[in-house]
Formats: sequence, C-alpha cells, structure tokens
Amino acid sequence: MAIWLTENSKIIVQGMTGGEGTKHTRRMLASGTKVVGGVNARKAGITHEGLPVFGTVKEAMEQTGADVSVVFVPPAHAKAAVKEAVDAEIPLCVVITEGIPVHDSTEFWAYAVAKGNKTRVIGPNCPGIASPGASNAGIIPADITTAGRIGLVSKSGTLTYQLMYELRDIGFSTCVGIGGDPVIGTTHIDALQAFQDDPATDAIVMIGEIGGDAEERAAAYIEQHVTKPVVAYVAGFTAPEGKTMGHAGAIVSGSAGTAQAKKEALEKVGVRVGKTPSETARLMREVMQSR
Repeated sequence: MAIWLTENSKIIVQGMTGGEGTKHTRRMLASGTKVVGGVNARKAGITHEGLPVFGTVKEAMEQTGADVSVVFVPPAHAKAAVKEAVDAEIPLCVVITEGIPVHDSTEFWAYAVAKGNKTRVIGPNCPGIASPGASNAGIIPADITTAGRIGLVSKSGTLTYQLMYELRDIGFSTCVGIGGDPVIGTTHIDALQAFQDDPATDAIVMIGEIGGDAEERAAAYIEQHVTKPVVAYVAGFTAPEGKTMGHAGAIVSGSAGTAQAKKEALEKVGVRVGKTPSETARLMREVMQSR
C-alpha cells in the first residue's frame, strides 16, 4: 500500500524530450518505475528513450493506460500543459517545473477545481512523489531509502531527501514533496488525510517552513482528524527577523508565519517538533521504536 502512487502506476512525462525530462525519465526507468511514454505535440510519433511520444495527454492515456503525468515543461508553457492534463482527467499530475508565475499556478489550480478535482495536482516547483520500492514520479532519488511504514510530506525538496536518508533503515510508505510556492495544488492537509487513511502508514513526518499559515492550518487539522503520531520540522528557526528567506512562499508577517509560531501551534496539538532535521529524525525513530 501507498498513497496516490503504487507499483501499478503508469507514468507519462510531459516534456520528456527536453533536457530535464530526458534525464529524469532515465532515472525513473532505472528505478523500475513504469514510464510508458511522453508528450510533445511537435514531436508526436517519434520514439525517445525507447518510449513512444504522443501529441496529447489524452492520446497517451488512450494508448498506454497512463494514470500519472509528470510535467517537465518550461515555465512559459507549464500552465497549458497542466490544463491539458486536467482536460484529459488524468488522476495525478505532478508538476516539477519551477519558476511558474503565481498567476499561472493559480489559474491551473482553479481550473482543476472547476473541472471537479478529477486530477490531483502536486506542485508546482516540487520534487514529486515516491513510494520506495514501488514507483517514483519526479526527481526524488530512488536509492536513498527503503520501503517502510512512515509517511512523509514536505514543502522542501532537499529536506525531503535528508529525512528519507536519515530514516532509511526504517523506511517509508510514500514521500510527497508538495513544493514551497505561494500557490500549490496538494497541501499538507491533503497528505495528512491520505496517510491517516492508509493502513500501510503508521506514523507521519511533516516538514514545513517559515511563511504563510499552512503549518498552523495543518495543526488544526491534526487535532481534529489525525490519530497517528506526527513528527514535524519547520525550516527557518535561524532566519533573521523581518528578512524574507528562500522560497517565494516564505513570507513572514509579524509573528505570524515564524518558525517559533508554527512550532508552538503544532506542539499544542501533540505534534513533536524537532529543532533540526536530524533531531526530527531522532524523534521519529523514537516513535517507531515504541510501537
């Protein structure tokens, strides 16, 4: 079991013939992921990396049975690519592209909602989703952890990798990188709900960062709906006061959005919060060893 991505998932890559698309298609294939084709309207009909290239997402789905799309399309064309995936009603669309204008992200997210949320959008500007030993959709390294019973949801790509590596001996059911842009599709809360409902997940690691109120909202959700143990880390404890740091989404307003405020909100509902990624891994290790 895993959430959203399993060993049976069939993946197409929008933008597969570009440099990044080619590189990461090779990596996904090498990890055993079922990549079944690519999409590029200008190169439809060719074979690339041993896989067929289709003109549209709809055609790729009809020909291959694909149920996941990974988007490596450049920022200027990413909005159209995601809307095309939504129109085709592919169940999962993972948007790796960074630098997409916030207005474009807002538009394609609203478009997915208006179309009935038949397509789950993860991202943009995210590392993707990996169910270790089963499938890997995006740029998360496939060989840094093992399959296990921890669920991971993270705003940060590199911190996703660090926690996966530090807890590699225990292993993960699914790791979801949701991205740190101001407007994203899948949220912490979406992942928390899915992990709560997943019988193969025993505990959850949640990684947030300064700015916005996503972690505070996640804390309120955990209090009402999550019975599994949650351990968290909030990046930005050492950020200078009043200075905008890192991701475009990391905008702090007064005391709201600071790492300390998020830590307090999470601890108030019983979430153990590490001050460093390594301390967070140690806290999760204690949780798993006590089960």
